[in-house]
Amino acid sequence: MSNIVAIVGRPNVGKSTLFNRLVQRRDAITDSVAGVTRDRHYGRVDWVGREFSIIDTGGYVDGSDDIFEGEIRRQVRLAIDEANLILFVVDVETGMTDFDKEIADILRRYKKPMILVANKVDNPQRFAEAADFYRLGMGEPYGISSINGSGTGELLDKVVELLPPDQDLGEEEELPKLAIVGRPNVGKSSLVNAMFEEDRNIVTEISGTTRDTVNTRFTKFGMDFLLLDTAGVRKKTKVHEDLEFYSVMRSVRTIENADVCMLVLDATLGIESQDLAIFNLIQKNRKGVVILVNKWDLINKDTNTMRDFEALVRKRCAPFVDIPIFFTSALTRQRVLKAVEEAMEVYKRRITKISTSKLNDTIVPILKDNPPPMTKGKEIKIKFATMLPTHAPTFAFYANLPQYIKEPYKRFVENQMRKLYDLSGVPIQIFFRKK
Repeated sequence: MSNIVAIVGRPNVGKSTLFNRLVQRRDAITDSVAGVTRDRHYGRVDWVGREFSIIDTGGYVDGSDDIFEGEIRRQVRLAIDEANLILFVVDVETGMTDFDKEIADILRRYKKPMILVANKVDNPQRFAEAADFYRLGMGEPYGISSINGSGTGELLDKVVELLPPDQDLGEEEELPKLAIVGRPNVGKSSLVNAMFEEDRNIVTEISGTTRDTVNTRFTKFGMDFLLLDTAGVRKKTKVHEDLEFYSVMRSVRTIENADVCMLVLDATLGIESQDLAIFNLIQKNRKGVVILVNKWDLINKDTNTMRDFEALVRKRCAPFVDIPIFFTSALTRQRVLKAVEEAMEVYKRRITKISTSKLNDTIVPILKDNPPPMTKGKEIKIKFATMLPTHAPTFAFYANLPQYIKEPYKRFVENQMRKLYDLSGVPIQIFFRKK
């Protein structure tokens, strides 16, 4: 299991800009107006062979009566609580403020590894001004510029140094790990109960590897895997956070630990934004996925109800639409076992290796017959393909001018591969490299 890093600080110090810089995408909205970030953003960072999740939090303002800022405070506290390491961002341009001091006092209570990040260090003079933040008592301020990337390499070196080693599941590491994830009240707990309704004596409890997560071994019907269950993970006295943010935070931990995720939707509500947020987390972490539309027994159906619902789910999940979808009922146990069996098949697809010779005998001829569009009068030729030795299916295609290959052609290549090879439910990565 990899680690979680949280970015915190007062409003408008450049947290979202730093987040975008570290994940190398413009995922978070940035604006000079304070308080733009209200929802949380999640990303993955890969630095010198270490991967970790990173969370962009809203600007922390204590003592405000604003309803949105009240929600932000609760969400920031939860992010800090879940994180393995905290990046406390301050702004050299405006200098130290009373808010910075208040946040520093709050962070000290958590007794977690922290790095003080002095942002907007764009010139040598500001580098000297960053030393003023020593007065916060949070250690050496790392001077960076999120806008141009200056100093972020040294910051990531320090992050990797302070993060604890990635954990695993010990003696059960070799077993497939399946997770049931989804929003609150979609029926995750009921599905777990439906799976284990018979012969409970074949279930063996093992110690959990993440706080509040119970890992249960399932050995029925010729299957043997670990089920990662986060249902009912907290004491009621602790569940005071925003429920949507809470569900995503728990999903971060569970998804990182899993091989295949069974994403549960509520048939009575359809697919909502929070479902898509969790689905995108699964994709970003390159885990296998099966979608379970639960509570199907509560739906008034006609001939086309299932077909129309499935079409809607695929439309909302686009462009990744090659996903097994099952319409289940935890109450009647309808199709629950079939969904689990399909999740195991997705696991097998995810770990299957496609030989270099097979790739070059099958997919490469198709790409030679359907090359990328000419760019600047130059013909692009794809000459060779291979599967990279990674945990999730990743493919490299070697071409003479890979820099001119655009996103629509990458989607064409992925669609052709899905037609040739059985990759249903498996996110794949495709890279084009210089031959």
